[in-house]
Amino acid sequence: MQHLFSPDGEAALAAVMRLRPLMAFDFDGTLAPIVARPDDARISQAVGQRLRALAARLPVAIITGRSVADVRERLGFEPPFVIGNHGAEDPGDAAGTARRSAALAGLRDALQRQAGALAAAGVTVEDKGLSIAMHYRLSRERERAQALIAELLAPVQATLHVFGGKMVVNAMAADAPDKAHAVLSLVQRSGAAAAFFAGDDVNDESVFIAAPPHWLTLRIGRDDPGSRARFGLDGPQEMALLLERILALLVAADGRQ
Repeated sequence: MQHLFSPDGEAALAAVMRLRPLMAFDFDGTLAPIVARPDDARISQAVGQRLRALAARLPVAIITGRSVADVRERLGFEPPFVIGNHGAEDPGDAAGTARRSAALAGLRDALQRQAGALAAAGVTVEDKGLSIAMHYRLSRERERAQALIAELLAPVQATLHVFGGKMVVNAMAADAPDKAHAVLSLVQRSGAAAAFFAGDDVNDESVFIAAPPHWLTLRIGRDDPGSRARFGLDGPQEMALLLERILALLVAADGRQ
């Protein structure tokens, strides 16, 4: 995967910024480094300051696997759009939110019955309302943890959307919107001519696949040769520099007007 800070990447970045795009970002692994305990995740001061400056110029969206309430506390500024639970939690869709949460009732019951076994296997369950994440990053027996998660999901998997991630298995309602749906919807709502989207995980691939040619998609981490993102960065440690370059492009464009 070609690095964004290459001649082709820099040209693509300049081209999309001329379109005044929606600027959409995943959170964990993109704006903030992946950490062992999800509650410890934070964005750096440098990233936060630049995002705040960017939001004053363009529509900014955070599209995350976390709940909306959770991620808002970690940003340090209020972006125009926050979509949670991998695209399923839109604050403007109360009816859909209630329906998608109810679809997880059977899994919640199963997880509660097996709470002791899950804890013994080192599995941490995170119920985010519209999705449930079963983390095994801290497990000392990851194969055992994964087998237990698979066993619990087997009776309900046909009625849910189940997908993996970085040391986590996620479950949500089968009809829940994904991140691609969220970005496409926000492009329409914001009136933007294009979108820039940065993400790092399996659930971000839906955006990479659905993106029209004039969008710019960016994978944080260039370790997946099968990713459909157009460009990559080596890790979230490069995000502050990227935001600085984006702001410089916007300032230069405004100066030419």
